[in-house]
Amino acid sequence: MQTHSKTKTSFYRRLYVAHLISTGVNTVPQISRLTGMPRRTAQDTIAALEELAICCEFIGAKKDGGYTIHDWGAINPRWINMQLAHICAVLQYPQPGSEP
Repeated sequence: MQTHSKTKTSFYRRLYVAHLISTGVNTVPQISRLTGMPRRTAQDTIAALEELAICCEFIGAKKDGGYTIHDWGAINPRWINMQLAHICAVLQYPQPGSEP
């Protein structure tokens, strides 16, 4: 199995979480349930999206709301869609829609 740098996995994790948010998996519990990542990691990853110039905002009430992506900045979401299988393989996360 190939190992990947922390920089690459961190970057891919952010792209993956932004993709999830943009496709409706947009709460910390949903992200944690799908990926298996701890709640705190999911929260930290969402907070770190701004470092990639991805504008992500929480909309709604604390219990009923979710995140939304307002602006992808320099990131091309089509590239993420085309590379999603590779990103998931690197992170060892399920591809959305492939979970049982």
